[in-house]
Amino acid sequence: MVGPTILQNDLFMHIVLPFLLVFSIVFAVLQKTEILGKGKKQIDALVSLAVALIVVAFGNYVQIIGEMVAFMGVAIVVILIFLILTGAFYEQGSFKLGNNAKMIGMGVVIIAVVVALLIYTGAWGYIKNLFSGQSGGGILSNVVFVIVIAAAVAAVAFTGGGKSGDEGK
Repeated sequence: MVGPTILQNDLFMHIVLPFLLVFSIVFAVLQKTEILGKGKKQIDALVSLAVALIVVAFGNYVQIIGEMVAFMGVAIVVILIFLILTGAFYEQGSFKLGNNAKMIGMGVVIIAVVVALLIYTGAWGYIKNLFSGQSGGGILSNVVFVIVIAAAVAAVAFTGGGKSGDEGK
């Protein structure tokens, strides 16, 4: 078993990383907006340093930053996976979907990403218990059934199924 790494050290996680993150973001914003003047890198750096030190001095802010950055990392990975999978259904250089099969493929990708996210976060078991009948599963199952029927009707209406010119082909 491997011991903790330098990245898991409390000093590094609760002081160095939040300091660098806040300093970098504040410095970038000050440079981009030029609030303190054009070409004033030293002043921007000093203000960024002061803001980052103040933030690190308050532990509850560091905790909030840590939780938000962790959420951001997971969200970016989920979005990246979704974009990679949906990229298979788009034409090169175009955001138009070609046909109904591509729309169905996009729907499958969306459902797959949502289900994978639910399974890996542990929420799948909770949802499964809702449908098992132990906590109002009968009513919930009926509501979901009505939603599925409405979605199927909407899908048929959206894709133009049942047009009068399609018989005999």
